[in-house]
Amino acid sequence: MPGYPKANVPVDHVEPVPRRIRAFLAGEQVLDTTQARYVWEWPFYPQYYIPAADVNRSLLVDEQCTEESSRGAARLHGLRVGETIRHSCARWYGDDAPPALADTIRFDWAAMDSWFEEDEEVFVHPRNPYARVDALRSTRSMRVELDGVVLAESVSPVLVFETGLPTRYYLNRTDVDFSHLVPSQTRTACPYKGRTSDYWSIRVGGTVRPDLAWSYTFPTGALLPIAGLVAFYNEKVDLIVDGERLSRPKTHFS
Repeated sequence: MPGYPKANVPVDHVEPVPRRIRAFLAGEQVLDTTQARYVWEWPFYPQYYIPAADVNRSLLVDEQCTEESSRGAARLHGLRVGETIRHSCARWYGDDAPPALADTIRFDWAAMDSWFEEDEEVFVHPRNPYARVDALRSTRSMRVELDGVVLAESVSPVLVFETGLPTRYYLNRTDVDFSHLVPSQTRTACPYKGRTSDYWSIRVGGTVRPDLAWSYTFPTGALLPIAGLVAFYNEKVDLIVDGERLSRPKTHFS
C-alpha cells in the first residue's frame, strides 16, 4: 500500500461542471459554457465535454470521419481560426452516447492556447473535483540526499499533499546546497500549482541527473505557501524525515 491516497474514480464516470469554462485559440473564443460535463477517461483526472450549443461552430471543420469509444461514436472535427489550424482535435458525440454526453464536444486540451475556469487560467488538464492539494507549514526535520551527498537540510519545510501523489517537501532556498544544482531550461505546468519558474539538474560525483528539483515563484493562490521554495522528486533522491529514511515511491515520475 502506498503512503498516500490514490485517485479512485471509475472510468467513464460523468458529473456536471459547476464552473464557467472558456477556451481560446489565436485570440478567438472557441467555447463558453456553464453546462460542461466532467468525464473520467482514466481514473486520475477528468476531461471537459462541452455542449455543442456553447461552441463557436463556425470555427469547426468537419473531417468526415468517426471515431469509436466506450462513450459511442464521435465525429472528428478540426479547428480553423484564420491561418491557425488544429486537425482532428474535436470529437462531437451523437445520439448513441450516454444521455448526459449526447451532442457534446470533447476538445484536445493542447489544441487551445488557453483554458479558463471562471477567470482563472488552468494548465495541463481540468482540475479533479475529487482531488485535494494542500500546502501545510511544518517543523519536521528533513534531509535530502543523492548518492550519500547532502543536497538540502531543513526544519521548516512546507508539505504538499496532493491526491494520487506522494507528499512533496518544499524547502527554503537557504536550506538548499546550490553548489550541486545546475539550472535547467525545463518548464512544466500543473493545474493546481501553476507554471514552474525554475528547474535544476543535480551534479554529484561528476554525474548530472536531469531535472530533479523545481520551484514555483508565482504559484496559484491556493498554493502560495510554496512560492519560491524548492522541491525534489522523492522518486529520484533520498529523503530522511524525522530521522527515518523514506523509501522511494513508484509513480509515473520514477
